[in-house]
Amino acid sequence: MATSQTRETLKNDLKTLKEDTVTLTDDAKTAARAEAAALKEKAAQKAAKAEALVREKAEQATEKAKEVYGQAREKGREYYDDAQERLDEAQRYVTERVQERPLQSTAIALGVGVVIGLLLAGRRN
Repeated sequence: MATSQTRETLKNDLKTLKEDTVTLTDDAKTAARAEAAALKEKAAQKAAKAEALVREKAEQATEKAKEVYGQAREKGREYYDDAQERLDEAQRYVTERVQERPLQSTAIALGVGVVIGLLLAGRRN
């Protein structure tokens, strides 16, 4: 009888152990899910902060690029205007000199044309 009672006690102990194991396993699963959810939330928050920082830096870079482009455009316009003015001055100067001495200007132009023609003809041979 003692053996039968010992068996019953062991059966009950094993049953209790099994129930405790199931409870502990369920508790561990619940805790793991909660921890995973917390980690997921932290990761989402960090990703949102990183995205905001990247957007801010991109906007700053865009503004800086626009500023540099505007400065370069203004400087280019100044150089263009300066070159245009110098070209106009040179054209007026040449026009005045040709009008003052038309025969001499024609002779110089003819001489330059002959020299260029000889140089180009020499390359063909």
